[in-house]
Amino acid sequence: MPHHLNRPTKICKVCGLSFQWRKKWEHVWEDVLYCSEKCRRNRNQIKQTSP
Repeated sequence: MPHHLNRPTKICKVCGLSFQWRKKWEHVWEDVLYCSEKCRRNRNQIKQTSP
């Protein structure tokens, strides 16, 4: 069974996509809010959902 199936996931605050735990986030997983550097840079431009 692949290891990646048991990893925790979160939803990105900017793009709304889910992303999985990574080894580099091992000690700061609770603080991770964005799936990528691009989303972190665009954190002030949160997607607006259409009415």
